[in-house]
Amino acid sequence: MKRFDLSVVGELNADLILYGLPPTLEPEREHLASDFAITLGSSSAIFAHNISLLGSRVGFTSCIGSDPLGKFCVERLLESGVDVSGVKTLSGKTTGVTVIVPFARQRQILTYLGTTLDLQFAHLDLNYLRSASHFHLSSFFLLRALRPSIPDLFLQMKKSGLTTSLDTNDDPEDLWADDVKSVLKNVDIFLPNEREACKLTGTGDVQSALDALSRLVPIVVIKCGPAGAISRRGKDQFHASPLSVQPVDTVGAGDSFNAGFLHKFILRANLDDCLEYGSAMAALSTTRAGGTEAFRDRQHRETFLQRYARAN
Repeated sequence: MKRFDLSVVGELNADLILYGLPPTLEPEREHLASDFAITLGSSSAIFAHNISLLGSRVGFTSCIGSDPLGKFCVERLLESGVDVSGVKTLSGKTTGVTVIVPFARQRQILTYLGTTLDLQFAHLDLNYLRSASHFHLSSFFLLRALRPSIPDLFLQMKKSGLTTSLDTNDDPEDLWADDVKSVLKNVDIFLPNEREACKLTGTGDVQSALDALSRLVPIVVIKCGPAGAISRRGKDQFHASPLSVQPVDTVGAGDSFNAGFLHKFILRANLDDCLEYGSAMAALSTTRAGGTEAFRDRQHRETFLQRYARAN
């Protein structure tokens, strides 16, 4: 038996979330938030944290600074059951942080990358990564030192018999360079959102993006927010509607979707079941502030999962 179900590589930082700010922020004015939360942030870590609490065995690789934020992030992962022996502490460096300001329809996301910029191929223990059945990487465009080695990393994981998945997340430079397509050659499951899929393919609608990406990757899953999620494998296409919940916060919903989808995929569930479970976990995520708090609340999480199971 493999040591882990999944090996995850990516960024690790905290989220600072300010609620209740006015929709227009005037310069040189002090604007008061009505509430504040500090939670585990970063796409990779939210994904690893939440899929671990769903029951998957996870090994996590990243780097942090020797500071309180880095310690906080690692402690949160440990609490969820994630193995963090792949996380390197870089002396004299600073852990990254994201400040999120949610508004009614959209949110502002301000990030200091910190040690995300420092993660490089030399920090990876390939035997540790190979000790899993599946390999996942998030935030392709943020991992700037690692980025040139990511195509070879995926190739090595495939040669070692792992299935693989990728969520690029946003490109802050909005360039969407073609090097990501060299990674997709060795990706089994690609998990962009609607905007990312259209940007990567240069298309104007999600169906065209799905058609283009399905020629590159065996399984494509596109998260479409309020419209749910769609997936393509060969000629077969699937759709899952979102669960009806009253959202508190949509931070981390996409990463929670990934956690639900891949948790079921590793258990060899049908693709439509993976899609529906991913949508359910995205909905669960939105019922608490931040991307992990709904999963950390064990009673809340289990009650939600029981309700979902009864509905299906």
